[in-house]
Amino acid sequence: MPQRRARPTSKNGGDGRNGRTSGWRRTQPPPPAPEQKPPVSAADAPPSEPSDAGSVVQAALYRDGVRVSAPDTLADTFRELREQPSGMAWIGLARPTESELLSLAAEFDLHPLAVEDAMEAHQRPKLERYGETLFVVLSAARYLDTTEEVDFGELHVFVGPDFVITVRHGAAPDLSAVRQRMEESPELLKLGPEAVLYAILDAVVDGYAPVVAGVQIDIDEIETEVFRNEPQVSRRIYELSREMVEFQRATRPLVGMLHSLMAGFAKYGTDEELQRYLRDVADHVTHTSERVDGFRQALTDILTVNATLVTQQQNAEMRALAEAGFEQNEEIKKISSWAAILFAPTLVGTIYGMNFDRMPELHWVLGYPFAILLMAVVCTSLYVIFKRRDWL
Repeated sequence: MPQRRARPTSKNGGDGRNGRTSGWRRTQPPPPAPEQKPPVSAADAPPSEPSDAGSVVQAALYRDGVRVSAPDTLADTFRELREQPSGMAWIGLARPTESELLSLAAEFDLHPLAVEDAMEAHQRPKLERYGETLFVVLSAARYLDTTEEVDFGELHVFVGPDFVITVRHGAAPDLSAVRQRMEESPELLKLGPEAVLYAILDAVVDGYAPVVAGVQIDIDEIETEVFRNEPQVSRRIYELSREMVEFQRATRPLVGMLHSLMAGFAKYGTDEELQRYLRDVADHVTHTSERVDGFRQALTDILTVNATLVTQQQNAEMRALAEAGFEQNEEIKKISSWAAILFAPTLVGTIYGMNFDRMPELHWVLGYPFAILLMAVVCTSLYVIFKRRDWL
């Protein structure tokens, strides 16, 4: 991490709802509350959309791990930070305007490429170092129980010698809880911007836990629906697979990012306790990434099984249709055969029933027996022929 200047580093707060207890929350005993600490304003809860007053969610200055002021505007924050020889600014923004980001870039000497990324969002998780400033892009996730979907949000973090700036795009993550926890642990907060960055990373990674649990439940339900031949299960598999692709994009780069931070422990003199916290976060990221990889493979297998079951069902339906068609053909054969047999005497009877005077058979003594015999011979012959062909 960058070396701090005369002024202490600032931290950007966060709000993570965590399914597990992070390393620093497990080991750090709660310190006594400072004698005078300004209350956290309602702005700490980030709105879903920036208000007309601006996109500053929370701006606060800290000295020795204790909040000393909470300026209302960025200009006041810049002024008070200059007046504090050992202060640290922690600024949280939600969907900031271009002018706000440009003012931050001018005040803290942020790199134009990093500022451009923060403006446009839609970035892959990454870690870049620009001089003394560290730029981190994180992809947070939350599970929506009502719609059974995974909602992703983007978070950009600028970490400098005496400041931390967070730029949030989307509803997730909620960083107010991170700020509150850090303010309740001044011994950790006074370690500088590195501590804030690790707390934000921890909150983002902790936010993956309920997502993993929700996705696991969805996969279990999908497996049941597959074997029940639910009609909409294929679509649900496809939609969840797409979410897992995005989840992979959020978690996989984090593994490399955390290892890069750990590789710089000695170079940047990272506090030993913070090293432990970061390793704990890295372990959980690795575990989450492996779970997500497993989910993708499981969904692929389920989709294959579902396709096989659908094919088998279609084959069974085709077989049933073929059998029904065969039975219909057999019935048609029988009907046609009996119709032909009955048609023969009808034909003979029709000829002899025309009542023409000049028909030799009309005055023939054996005419009637001959007609009856002819009908019997024709019918018997047709019956024998149809029987040999299994039509009857």
